[in-house]
Amino acid sequence: MRIQWSLIAGLIFALLTAIFAVINVDPVQVNFGFDVVNIPLILVILGCALIGGIIVGSYGIFRQYKLQKQIKSLNAELTKLRDADTSLDSFNTDNDGLTGGLN
Repeated sequence: MRIQWSLIAGLIFALLTAIFAVINVDPVQVNFGFDVVNIPLILVILGCALIGGIIVGSYGIFRQYKLQKQIKSLNAELTKLRDADTSLDSFNTDNDGLTGGLN
């Protein structure tokens, strides 16, 4: 359900950005540091929104990769601990059988 609300909020934000961009179609000067060009404001707004989306998406992919790597490491550690516990239980069972008859 949370994913659906996030999708709806994203669509509403995209719609508001598009409406805002269509209203502002006048050309503006953009200074790139090495050149100054006149670009319609709609392209500047949509370009900035696209760049922001790419940055946020890249961060999300990086974070997901990092979390998957951590999950894999923790699962390996859990498996190792379970194996150690199983071998320790079998060791204790063997020793109980040997010392039980001596008392």
